[in-house]
Amino acid sequence: MPTTPDLFRLDGRVAVVTGASSGLGVAFARALAEAGADVALGARRADRLEETRAMVEGLGRRAIAVATDVADPDSCQGLVDAAVERLGAVDVLVNNAGIGTAHPATRETPEQFRQVVDVNLNGCYWMAQACGRVMRPGSSIVNISSVLGLTTAGLPQAAYSASKAALIGLTRDLAQQWTGRKGIRVNALAPGFFASEMTDTYADGYLDSMLARVPAGRTGDPAELAATLVWLVSPAGGYVTGQTLAVDGGLTIT
Repeated sequence: MPTTPDLFRLDGRVAVVTGASSGLGVAFARALAEAGADVALGARRADRLEETRAMVEGLGRRAIAVATDVADPDSCQGLVDAAVERLGAVDVLVNNAGIGTAHPATRETPEQFRQVVDVNLNGCYWMAQACGRVMRPGSSIVNISSVLGLTTAGLPQAAYSASKAALIGLTRDLAQQWTGRKGIRVNALAPGFFASEMTDTYADGYLDSMLARVPAGRTGDPAELAATLVWLVSPAGGYVTGQTLAVDGGLTIT
């Protein structure tokens, strides 16, 4: 009988993380490696991806870095094929790649809107499709949504909010299709405010004003979100599927 700490281990598992060249993607890759997983890393910026690969290998795990554009289904398939060929399997998918814009709704162009949806929603679907074809029973997918899929936050982010809300619906449907038939659990995390390249673009004073809505009174530490991810993809989260978990310091209850 495994002990409770054992249930959080990922030894012998292979995880795929998209958007792994910076920010939360790096935190996710680190946490998965610390829990024992080998990691296949995907992102468009190949040079920065190599830094993440070196970090994972420095933790004693195997890692590969594959330049990946999740908006391209063939590129998604290439990342999964490389993970299977070079690491032996795919047991975990973290759909983390995403982009955001802040265009007023009357001025956002069709191209701007479509680009966000193509990465944040379609890209997650292409990655899930490719992984779902090769994943074994006991595997897990986590889609990184956002609290902006559940509430608003004072910015003109129609494309981003729509894509993240749609990702929650996709999560439910894939869980319904795959949990019983394939043994693949599918869940979503909805982060609140965590330090990332996106938060770096916010106007001065915006985050301080939003923290008044956060009962915890602070932004999140990426390590907290990464630890939640490890629980969700590990055997410790084995009875959880089709759920969206807000990790937001209480923002969505205010």
